[in-house]
This record gives sequence, structure tokens and C-alpha cells, in this order.
Amino acid sequence: MKHEEALLLAHADVNELFMLLAAALSIKVLHHGRLVTYSRKVFVPLTRLCRNQCSYCGFRINVREPYMDIRRAMSIVKAGEKLKAKEVLVSTGEKPEEVHSEARRTLKSMGYSSTVEYVRDFEEKIINETKIMMPHTNIGVLTKKEMAELKPFNASMGLMLESISERLMEKGMPHEKSPSKDPRIRLKMIREAGELRIPFTTGILIGIGETWEERIDSLFAIKKIHEEHGHIQEIIIQNFMPEPGTPMEKHSPPSLIDMLKTIAIARLIFKGDVAIQAPPNLNLQAYSTYLLAGINDWGGISPLTPDYVNIAYPWPKISDVKKITEAMGFELRERLPIYPKYIALKWMPDIIRERIEMLVDDLGLVKKGEDAY
Repeated sequence: MKHEEALLLAHADVNELFMLLAAALSIKVLHHGRLVTYSRKVFVPLTRLCRNQCSYCGFRINVREPYMDIRRAMSIVKAGEKLKAKEVLVSTGEKPEEVHSEARRTLKSMGYSSTVEYVRDFEEKIINETKIMMPHTNIGVLTKKEMAELKPFNASMGLMLESISERLMEKGMPHEKSPSKDPRIRLKMIREAGELRIPFTTGILIGIGETWEERIDSLFAIKKIHEEHGHIQEIIIQNFMPEPGTPMEKHSPPSLIDMLKTIAIARLIFKGDVAIQAPPNLNLQAYSTYLLAGINDWGGISPLTPDYVNIAYPWPKISDVKKITEAMGFELRERLPIYPKYIALKWMPDIIRERIEMLVDDLGLVKKGEDAY
């Protein structure tokens, strides 16, 4: 699909919308059959301090204890393991030590010079003290060297592009006070992750003031990098939802039609090569309709921890997601934080290879009996 064609589809009327959804769904079924996947996870926010100040962000807060103690973090991981979770979403605000003196002091008192060092030690501990858990790191923009340091402990890593629009960094816009939301910086990291052969998750955030053209430009920018390196395992189409207490708390979210169009266009752009994902907790009343637009993954869902990025929007129960998925004619299966394609390519670190191979079936999905609903 060409950019011009995608832009025309973005302005589809009601009749054309049904044809767009049908085309996207047919591509999904052709490549992925009736399977829809999810990852059973725990979300561990090691720090919610951040050097950025995005206008919509509900994750960034100033707290009395800048960093979560590793013992407390490991207690969450081990509780998740008892509930048959396999993914540890390791999250932080981005490099808070660059702007927060309390972050620097706390890191120094623990014997670290950076958040990345702290994350690395935590992830090594996850591997050493659990049998089935594996990290997926999403801690903001990293250098190639930093990614290489974390790679040996990670099943996959991630960074949302959010938008290719530099306009969103202008005065009064959502990324005005967020220097690392510069799309050039984010695209560089996504590209370098490919050079390191790291299975990678990225995506776009819609409804924050971008135009349709910018939205589509963002998808094509991701596609270009994936064509170069083949490492992007999933594209998240995330709808903005207002968080209380943020500058954008009264900003309207995108419509359901906008979400369906964006998901369907993403499916047409990426065909079957990349998973298309949309989070169910950000539209609890209508997320079932995403299945009609061509998604094949619900993302990570936790039976234990909240979605700290969207704290006002709790995840649905996995059992409810299963019922809704099946009611729409699909089969829900659990996956690991590394997708089957990259398991087959042996892109996983040696240190977690054995646990991955123990957990998956011939399709690269979690064996029935090792999953839980």
C-alpha cells in the first residue's frame, strides 16, 4: 500500500469503512488464521520520575521514594510467577537522573550511576531467581550501547514512536517539554535495536493533536525501518485517553471510528508480517470491535498489577477477554514477550533460551496447560 492510498482510506465514509474493515480482517485471517494472542505479565515501574513532561502522561509522578527497592520489585515478580505470568514489563520514567537531583542521590546511595545500571541488575535477578519469568524492557530512549548491555537479559524490548510529527514539540503542544519525543531520536533507537537483532515493540499514540497524514507518516516510518532490519514484532495502535490531573485531562479521546480506521490501515500497510495490537483497557465497552479491524494481539495483560501508564483504566480480566474473543469467532492463546517468529530465528538470549523452549509448543505459543485464564 502506498502513502496516498492510505490517506484516502483515512477519509473513508461509512460504506467504505465496512469495505476497509473487511479487507483488513481478510488479511489478518489469511496470515494469522483465527488466532489472537496476549501476554500474561506483571508491570514493574522501578521509578516514575522522568526527564520528559508530556501533557497527557499519567505515569510521571514525584514520589517520596524515587526508586522501587529491588526486593519489593522481586516480590511482585515472584507473585506474578505464582499466577503463571511469564513477562515482566520493566518500566521507568526516562533517565530521571538527568533532571532530578533526588534520583541521582538515590542511585548513588545504592551504588549505581544510572537508571540503566539499576535496571540491568534487576533483570539479571529476575533470570536468576525465577523459572519462567522474562523481562521486556521499555524505559525510554536508550543508546545502542545501553541496549546492548540489557539485551542478554531481555526476551524483547520496546519504545513507542508515538508520532513522527515534530510539530507536536512546538509551544503549547503535548511534547513541548519532552526533548526525547523528537521523532528523529526515537527512530534512531528503533533502527539501532534492529542492528542489534532485538525483537522490538513500537507503535503510535493517536488523538494527541496529530493529523491523519502525520499518523500515516508514522506508520510508514516504522515500516521502512522494519524492512531494513526485520526486527519489529508488533505495532501498538494506542488511543489517547485523558488522565485526571494532567494538562490534557479535558482533551477528547479519538473516536472509535478513528481507532478502527487506524488499526485497519496499519494492517493493510504491514500485511501479515507484524502483529497489530490494541489495548483492551482503553476502550472496555467496545474493544471487541478491534477484532473486526484486523488486530491479532491484545498486548500484555496483568492478573496482578495495574497499567501504570494508564492508571485510570484497569485491565479487563483475562477470562473476560477470552470470552469476548471467542464470541467474535476467534481463539485466544497466550504468547511470550518474544513472538514465535523470533523464537524460530533463535533471537533470544542464551540465558533464557531453555525456559522459552520449555514453555512453547510447535507454534511458538505458550503450551496449553502452562497458560492460565
